[in-house]
Amino acid sequence: MSFTPNEAARSLMKGRTGTVGLLTSDLEGRFVLPVLMGAEDAFGAGQVNVFLCDARGDAIREQHHLNALLTRRVDGIIVVGRTTDPRPSLGHDLPVPVVYAYAPSEDPEDVSIAPDNRGGGHLAVEHLVACGRTRIAMIGGDPTYAASEDRAVGVHEALAAAGLSLVGSPMFSEWSEHWGRDASAMLLRQHPEVDGIVAGSDQIARGVLDTIRDLRRDVPNDVAVVSFDNWEILATNSRPELTTVDPNLQQVGRTAATRIFEAIEGTETAPGIEYLPGKLVIRGSTIPRQ
Repeated sequence: MSFTPNEAARSLMKGRTGTVGLLTSDLEGRFVLPVLMGAEDAFGAGQVNVFLCDARGDAIREQHHLNALLTRRVDGIIVVGRTTDPRPSLGHDLPVPVVYAYAPSEDPEDVSIAPDNRGGGHLAVEHLVACGRTRIAMIGGDPTYAASEDRAVGVHEALAAAGLSLVGSPMFSEWSEHWGRDASAMLLRQHPEVDGIVAGSDQIARGVLDTIRDLRRDVPNDVAVVSFDNWEILATNSRPELTTVDPNLQQVGRTAATRIFEAIEGTETAPGIEYLPGKLVIRGSTIPRQ
């Protein structure tokens, strides 16, 4: 009979609008987009409309978008940070549930979903050890980022569990190929015995590969390299392709959306940070291609 239900009337009966706000700090960020995609996938499955707002890292703009979302009477809000560094809470006096994704809230009473960078450090080292590497060094990124520190902690823990210690001290600077080239040149000049390197990101790893090749050493036979992020355009176009820890960011977004659904339905969700494990993507920088 071509009948179309009146969604506005349904919403009034349920006391819901069928809408959720996605409030991000960096819509152009490469790490934020997969989180948003994962959340939207989950919302799409439940036929929920999404309002996407980009605060561009500005606290005043974020407050403006928050007020606009509340005026529209959204049923819940997901706040997606631009890094994994903890961010200020929106508070607990909001009329709708809030879940923080990628960047956890500083308030332990909030619900936060974040990638497990510390566990990623474990994955990287365990893989190198499984490949027979025992003289492992680390070239990290910006030390002011929580991701850089967490990955280094995981690397140290995994080495200790294997009865090994890091060759030299972990080296930290910027997230760039240029830093990867310079740091690996210094590292291999001081410690030519190194047979495995954990790079803090795929960008850094690309620079590491350049230096190893310039020194006429072979990857992975002489030195195996593992990195983080699984930025496919970099990882798959490296020579050789990079073995890297994928932080599983779409799953971070999907899980955040699930927690919002649960809160809307009245299901109790334990506060605190839920860390989601990454996955190792094995390519030619650690295992020779046949």
